[in-house]
Amino acid sequence: MPQHDMNNDVNREYTAKDIQILDEIKAVRLRPGMYIGGTDRHGLHQLLYEIVYNSIDEAMAGYCDQIEVTIHEDNSVTVTDNGRGIPTETIPGQDITALEAVMTRLHAGAKFSNYVYGVSSGLHGVGASVVNALSAWLKAEVKRQGKIYRHEYHQGIPQGDIETAGDAQDTGTSITFLADKEIFENIDYDFDLACQRLRELAYLNKGVEIAIKDERNNQEKAFYFDGGIASFIRRLNRNRDVVHPYPIYISTMVDSTIIEAALQYNDSFTESLLSFANCVNTRDGGSHLTGFRSALTRVLNDYARSTKFLKDTDPNLSGEDVREGAAVIISVKLPQPQFEGQTKARLGNPEVKSQVESAVANGLSLYLEQHPNEAKAIIEKCLTAAKAREAARKARDLVLKRTGFETSTLPGKLADCSEKEPAKCELYLVEGDSAGGSAKQGRDRRFQAILPLRGKILNVEKAAKDKIIEHEELRAIVTALKANSDEQFDSSKLRYHRIIIMTDADVDGSHIRTLLLTFFYRHMTELINQGYLYIAQPPLYRIKSGKQEFWLYSEQEKEERLKGLREAKIDIQRYKGLGEMTPVQLWETTMNPANRTLLQVEVKDAIAADQAFHMLMGDEVPPRKRFIQAHAQNVRNLDV
Repeated sequence: MPQHDMNNDVNREYTAKDIQILDEIKAVRLRPGMYIGGTDRHGLHQLLYEIVYNSIDEAMAGYCDQIEVTIHEDNSVTVTDNGRGIPTETIPGQDITALEAVMTRLHAGAKFSNYVYGVSSGLHGVGASVVNALSAWLKAEVKRQGKIYRHEYHQGIPQGDIETAGDAQDTGTSITFLADKEIFENIDYDFDLACQRLRELAYLNKGVEIAIKDERNNQEKAFYFDGGIASFIRRLNRNRDVVHPYPIYISTMVDSTIIEAALQYNDSFTESLLSFANCVNTRDGGSHLTGFRSALTRVLNDYARSTKFLKDTDPNLSGEDVREGAAVIISVKLPQPQFEGQTKARLGNPEVKSQVESAVANGLSLYLEQHPNEAKAIIEKCLTAAKAREAARKARDLVLKRTGFETSTLPGKLADCSEKEPAKCELYLVEGDSAGGSAKQGRDRRFQAILPLRGKILNVEKAAKDKIIEHEELRAIVTALKANSDEQFDSSKLRYHRIIIMTDADVDGSHIRTLLLTFFYRHMTELINQGYLYIAQPPLYRIKSGKQEFWLYSEQEKEERLKGLREAKIDIQRYKGLGEMTPVQLWETTMNPANRTLLQVEVKDAIAADQAFHMLMGDEVPPRKRFIQAHAQNVRNLDV
């Protein structure tokens, strides 16, 4: 840029006319990510949840016990409840009705004092207005005071005044909206994803029925749980052997915070935990989770010592010991939640830690005293975990001593890339030395690293930690990534921001892929949650017809391609293994960012994922057998 142009830009007068004041609706439409996290699929579903949260607030206030969600054929959504109905009269001293204010004004609502809503979820006063702003159109229907009121909006702008549309026998609110295609990449709702969140809300609000209907394919489900989060725990532990027959359930109020916790141990080696604040899933935990864990460790240690399970000379059980095999749900509802970040992944209220710690300590101590047999089984489970942890430490020390292996030393078989910025780097986990050799030759050495894996890795679903540490291939993966595993996992130390599983397109390849996914899900969950894990899609077929060459990734693609070919001589090659492709072919079809297809691994339903891994990879044979029998007809006959 010429010097005089730069000076002109720097010295340009900065005046009041440069300041723009956007009305609230335009501001939301201009920066939707600030309010719903983005305009992808997750942002789209957040619109649905925000309207549901308003109904949940009525339920938590004690005025609603039925919520209905309908996804229509055009992907518009209706959420109906039998609550009190949004007020439609004019706000005193204002020139706007309460309904219009809720639908068009940010931070307008009854959730800022504790008079109408003691606790609330959602975006705390901006949910409905944000949904309205990001919708092509929205229609509100309110039943209250014996009348039906209707009001319509286009891209958040009111269309006329509120209309009275007849008499009403009951009360409630019905909101119908169509997400704006100008804002969202795709407005196709995922029924299963919506069901997962609605099921959670039903568990967290016992006695409230939440139904969902999908008119696009005639699916419908209803959720209602009298047992609340205790029922939630039983669902987490179904198909598992439990240490004690019934969940430990704690429910109390400390100051103005409602605290619920449910806990049940099973025979697994991992913790299954979900935490919520005002019905919002706090994926990254927070003060409520810290308080729960502190109480759990302290109470179990106190009980173990008072009953002589732990002798005076024995070390205390660690937090890791008391959490192994625990299925836990902690839910708090408080008047003024302080969430960290727009996505509300972590609860920040410092006072909640002591409130939860006190409530859980009292409730758990009472349970242990009243249920000595169950208490004994729990303590023995924790002591077994402690012994396994000590065995794992000794195994780690032995490995270090025997191999001279240090965490700062990369695995010898790793073909690293030259780029050092993790965001630009990717690591391929490749099945077998043959495919690993092709991948090393075909890759772009600047940003693609290759780690060949020998054979099938350990099934971590059935393995104790000492066995995992001793396993050479798993150790190589952890060392290459540099982010450690389990509770020590630190994504800031991750050397690659794309970890790509690349296995053969056969039964063995599928098994190896599942074993790797099990390891990452159980011991590096945040790797998945933060979007770093991918699955490569190598082609199944190569079809050559004359001078034309086609790479096809499914049976269906192959059949469709064959229909369009008229050559007399057609050569079809089925690739059972990656090693059958030349390095050039592997690059062009599977590794070249310009041509390849990568599937990002994500967890839609944490409960379903947990149960699927346990069922497919755990010790229990009958559930796995039933699954195979139920899905056998969906499996194509592989040419292997």
